[in-house]
Amino acid sequence: MKLNSLKKEVTLLLALIVFLASTIVAPAAHAVSTSSSFILLYIDKSEAFVNEEQIHLESPSTIINGSTFVPAKFLGDTMGFKVEWNDASRTIQMTPPGYDIVLDADHKIVTTNGVDTPFNTVAAIVNGKLLVKLTWLADYMGAKYKYNNELRRVEIVHFKSPEGIYIDQDSNSRPVAKFATAKPTYRLGEPVKYLDLSYDPDAEGIASYDWAGNQEAFFKPGKYPVTLTVKDGHGHVSKLFKSFVTVVNEPYLTEVEYPIYMKPVGGFIKSDWGTIWAHFNEMAPLPKKVTEVPGRTLLVSDSPEEFTESGILYRDNINGKARLYADHINGTKQKMTMAIFATNNSDKPVKIKTTNKGEVYPSVYANLIGSEASVDFLLGNVYTDELTVPPHETYVYAKLPDFYPGQGVNLFYDVETDGELQISFGVTDRMLTPTIAQELPLLGFTGHVRGTFPISEIKWDIDATSFAKTSVLTIGDNKTDPFVKGYDVMRKQNVENGGNYGVVYKIHADKPRKMAVMIMAKGGVFKGPFKINGEIIPVPYSGVITAFDGMEVLARTTGTEDALDIEFTPPAGSAFPIDLIFYPLDEKK
Repeated sequence: MKLNSLKKEVTLLLALIVFLASTIVAPAAHAVSTSSSFILLYIDKSEAFVNEEQIHLESPSTIINGSTFVPAKFLGDTMGFKVEWNDASRTIQMTPPGYDIVLDADHKIVTTNGVDTPFNTVAAIVNGKLLVKLTWLADYMGAKYKYNNELRRVEIVHFKSPEGIYIDQDSNSRPVAKFATAKPTYRLGEPVKYLDLSYDPDAEGIASYDWAGNQEAFFKPGKYPVTLTVKDGHGHVSKLFKSFVTVVNEPYLTEVEYPIYMKPVGGFIKSDWGTIWAHFNEMAPLPKKVTEVPGRTLLVSDSPEEFTESGILYRDNINGKARLYADHINGTKQKMTMAIFATNNSDKPVKIKTTNKGEVYPSVYANLIGSEASVDFLLGNVYTDELTVPPHETYVYAKLPDFYPGQGVNLFYDVETDGELQISFGVTDRMLTPTIAQELPLLGFTGHVRGTFPISEIKWDIDATSFAKTSVLTIGDNKTDPFVKGYDVMRKQNVENGGNYGVVYKIHADKPRKMAVMIMAKGGVFKGPFKINGEIIPVPYSGVITAFDGMEVLARTTGTEDALDIEFTPPAGSAFPIDLIFYPLDEKK
C-alpha cells in the first residue's frame, strides 16, 4: 500500500474514532476530558502510524506462535507509561496506570503487581528489543484493538484517562493551568491576547503563574509553543499546559513600530545605534512658530558651579516679574549655608511676592536634584508668600537647608516686586546676619552660565495636524533652538544661556494628528520631567537615560484632541541637545 493511501486511511479512521468518542456521554459528576490515540502497526514492517504521524520502528510487530507481539517501548511512549531497563537487576519495568510490571528475561518471569507469569507466554526479546503479547498488554492499557488479517496490521484505539489532581495527604487539589488566545491566528507584529482560563478546584484561587514563550507579539511566521503552570496557596503546582500561537505571513507592525504603538506613556524603548541610525537620524524638523515671551527677567547663578569658599555667586537688580535660578555644588570641606538676599537700596519699602518655586534638598546626585527641582517648579502650585523689605535694608528672601561637601542644590523662584531690589545669591559658613550680604566677597567666573537674561519663557506653536513622516523638535542645540542672550553685570559683558537653564518651554499644537511623542537624549546623560497636558511625565521613571540609548514615550494622541500642550525646563545636571520625536501612527484594525 502506498504511503499517501495509508495516511488517508489513517485520517478517515481517526475521524471515525473522534465521532464515536463524542457520542459517549459520561455522568455529569465525572465529566472529564480524555484524549485518544489511533495506532497502526504492520506485521514485520517498520512503518507505523500514531494518528496521522508516521513513525519508524527499530523492531516491528510480529507473529509468535500464532499470537501478535508488539514493541513495548513504542507503546509505552505513545500511551504515556514508563518502559525502563534496570541495569542493576537486569529487568525491565513497565508502569501502565495502576500496575507495576517487572519483566525478568534471565529468569523467564513476568511479575505483575506481585503475581508471576511465565515470561515466554507474554513477552519476547527480538533483536535485543522487548516485544509483548498484544492480548495481554491491552488489558492493562485500557485499549481496544483488532487484527486486520487482509492488511496484516494491528489497529489499536487508546483512550487515555486524565491524571487525577486530588492529593489525599493534603485533602486538597492541584490547580489546573489553562489558557487560550483570543484569535486562532495572528499577523506579524500583532499583539497576542492570552485568555487565562486557569482555576483552582478548591476555589481558593491561583497564587502565581509561570509562563514561558508568551511573547506580546511575534515577527516571523510560524507556530510558537507557549506553556503555563500555576501554583495555589498551598504550593501545589499544576500540570504543564501547552498550546501554540499561529502567526501568518501578513504584516501588522514591524519590530521598530511595535513598541511605539504599544508601549504605555512613560515606557522606555531600548534601542541600538543601528536602529536609531536607520529610523531616527535624518528626521524632518516639525514646523514651529517661535515666540520669546518677555516680561520676566531671568537671573542665572551657575558659576562658580562648584564653589570653594564663601562669597556672592551672582548679584543683580530686579523690578517687577523675575525668575531666580541657581545650581551649585559645595566644593569646600565644610558644611555651608546658601541663601538669597534681597536688598532695598531705595527710600520706599519694596514688597517681593513668590508665585512659583522649585526647591530640592541637597544631594550628591546632580541629575536627581535637577530633575526634582524641575518637577517641583512645573507642578505650578499656588504660593502667596510675601516679604516687605524696608528702605536701605537687606533681608534673607530664601534660606536653603545646610549642605555638606560634595552635595549640590538647585532652585527656582518666580517672584514679583513692586519696586527695585538687589538680589544676591550667597554661600557662607557663618551665621546669617543683616549685613553679611555686603560683607561677602564676589566670587569669580569659572566657565558655567551666569548672567541676567530678558527671556525666561519660549513658546513654540507647532503644526502637528498632518505630517506624514517621522519629525523632530530639537531642544538645546543652539541652532534650531538658539540660546538666550543676556548680560553678566559682575563681569560687565554679554553672555548666552548655554542650555537655556531656567527657561520654560511651552509647546502647543492645535488638533494634533494621531501620533506618538518620544524623547531621545543626544548630548549625554539626561534626567528630567515633562508636563504633558497638565500631567508630569518623569524621564525616565528611575535612573537616567544616556545618549542614543533609546526613547521614552511622552504622549500618544488619538487624532481627536483639541490640543496638545508640552511644558519643559532644562533640568540641571543633564546634557543637551535632546530630540522630541513626533511619530505618525496609522489606524490599525
